[in-house]
Amino acid sequence: MSLAVLKTRSLNGMEAPAVTVEVHLANGLPAFTIVGLPETEVKEARDRVRAAIQNARFEFPARRITVNLAPADLPKESGRFDLPIALGILAASGQIPSDDLAAYEFAGELSLSGELRAVRGALAMTYAISRQPSADLPAFVLPAASAPEAALVRDAVILPAASLLDVCAHLAATQPEHKLTPYRAEPAAAVAMYPDFRDVKGQSSVKRALEIAAAGNHSVLMSGPPGTGKSMLAARFPGILPDMTDQEALEAASVHSLTGGFHAGLWRQRPYRSPHHTSSAVALVGGGCDFSK
Repeated sequence: MSLAVLKTRSLNGMEAPAVTVEVHLANGLPAFTIVGLPETEVKEARDRVRAAIQNARFEFPARRITVNLAPADLPKESGRFDLPIALGILAASGQIPSDDLAAYEFAGELSLSGELRAVRGALAMTYAISRQPSADLPAFVLPAASAPEAALVRDAVILPAASLLDVCAHLAATQPEHKLTPYRAEPAAAVAMYPDFRDVKGQSSVKRALEIAAAGNHSVLMSGPPGTGKSMLAARFPGILPDMTDQEALEAASVHSLTGGFHAGLWRQRPYRSPHHTSSAVALVGGGCDFSK
């Protein structure tokens, strides 16, 4: 078989759209081409993938290799495509079986030795998989270091792997003991720590307004001269809000995951941001135009 098709995920703003990785081996002078709007770190996967395949004791095919990342109009960034590209080359060259590839989604950055490194946005990608309108959701194969974060999505099947060789052994295994073991997350602590609302002395009318807003899920706009306690009250406002639901906790954690800033201490804790009062409207929403695209 000279064509292999695998599934993975990209990151686009707050979404994790599906990406199809198509690998084709053709006759001709040896070449390795990646198409589908890849950014620089994706183009550099050619050297990482070649070294990882060789150091895992597989044969890197001396053929014309074309990797297509579809859809072609979606920008692709980061090293998360290394693992599916490497597996696609091995499957297309017949070195690993390709019959069950459709039952998985893959993501992971490869080191030159074939070890898998953690990827940014693991929780966001897993959350996107769980929202698919499908009865049989694919298992998600990703680096072991990203498994605790991804396993916060309860309905997802997470298969952590330490190296490219581990994933290949799983796909080629005929015995259960050679398969990757699904990751079982430990129950996360649901206790969120916020500044105490009782620290505010006086301001009874403002506190009453915040209590009504918290009970009714209303927005609040506070205005006044500096030093009257607006920031102090706002910082303590999350502490009187109801506990986050599972859906709210996943959505908030997914946003943290997209920036690579998620850790266990943020689980079920309502986010709070305190920008400087001189910040412009452009700075508040993340900056201006990116002219590098």
